[in-house]
Amino acid sequence: MANKIDIKVWGALRPAVGDRDTITLDVKTIRELMEKLEAQHPKTKPFIDAGIAVSIDGVIYQDTWSQPLPPTAKIYLLPRIAGG
Repeated sequence: MANKIDIKVWGALRPAVGDRDTITLDVKTIRELMEKLEAQHPKTKPFIDAGIAVSIDGVIYQDTWSQPLPPTAKIYLLPRIAGG
C-alpha cells in the first residue's frame, strides 16, 4: 500500500508543478515518486532526466530510487545538486 505524502518543492522545480510549494502523492519509494511526479506534472520530465535530489528527513538521495518514503518524513524535491 502506498503512502499519501506531502512533498515540498524547491527552486526551479516549482514552475514545473504549477508554482506550488507542496504537492501530495500516494507513493512508497523514490521510484514511485518520480513516476507519479512525471505522470501528474509532465513539465518535470527534464528535471527528472537530469536528476532530482530528494531530501528525506534531511538526508539527500540522488540515485537511490528504491529508498522507502516513510509517511511521516519531511520530504523535499530539489534540482540535482552538483558535486564539487
